[in-house]
Amino acid sequence: MPDFTPNSPVLAGDQLRPGWLHNSWMYLMLAAALGWGWSSWSGPRGLASAGLVVLTVGLGHSTGLHRGIIHHAYRCGRITRGVLAYLAVLSGLGGPISWLRVHYFRDYWQNRLDCPPYFRYDHSMARDYYWNLHFDLVPGDISRYQIPAEDLHDPWLVFLEKTWYLHVIGLFGLIWVFFGFEAMIICGPVRVSVSMLGHWFVGFMTHKYGYARYAIDDATEHGYNSWVLGALSFGEGFHNNHHAHPSSAKMSTEWYELDLGWYLVAGLRAVGLIWDVQVVGQDATQRSRAKEHRFRWHWQR
Repeated sequence: MPDFTPNSPVLAGDQLRPGWLHNSWMYLMLAAALGWGWSSWSGPRGLASAGLVVLTVGLGHSTGLHRGIIHHAYRCGRITRGVLAYLAVLSGLGGPISWLRVHYFRDYWQNRLDCPPYFRYDHSMARDYYWNLHFDLVPGDISRYQIPAEDLHDPWLVFLEKTWYLHVIGLFGLIWVFFGFEAMIICGPVRVSVSMLGHWFVGFMTHKYGYARYAIDDATEHGYNSWVLGALSFGEGFHNNHHAHPSSAKMSTEWYELDLGWYLVAGLRAVGLIWDVQVVGQDATQRSRAKEHRFRWHWQR
């Protein structure tokens, strides 16, 4: 049996605290999905739910929040930034400030040799599920992580952080009113449950298994790439590429890596909503400590 006790999972004054809102939300979504999902399923509702995943997870969370707001892989106007952040909230994955904070926390520690267990991937899937989906990191000194103040204190992002679940519930209500209870279940709790568990699963697997072209000097985690998970996660599954080229809006580096998020980025650029897009192979996106090496597979750890 895995040991679920947080065994000094963080260092230097940081603490792990139960994320009660996130936990309650996740299990409420799972309960509704398991309770009514099978009886509510239909092809059209499934397609509508998949369309919302593209809009909220692909365009909002991956393209807008991760590549745009967190990594500044492109520039855009305030309205475009605000709309993309709102779409990210409608994914049901949580508030944008929480994602901003944990990304900087993770990046800081994984690129050091003294990375604490909470941010390493030398533990089991059960422990990772328990730690990463049930606890929030509370930093002892947040200034250490050098989160840009203009992002951390952005009024719109702060507002969405405080109210994100209300917007998601409001979307559920609109779907129920206009399309019925069954459509709400499939486009609401089922979609959110798959998105939440899928996001965690992709993150875990692409730090444990796959192939890599880069090693990061003096870093604990280098990430791995997965053809299948990369295609299913809008490019987020090409994690070794992302560790090496964090500021690139394109997470694939080879023709056989399908980064659907990149096509969303390209579409936004084509209509003039974003510009100055940073692209691997065209701009200086490679981390200075990332060194290219021979293609290698990694199956277990």
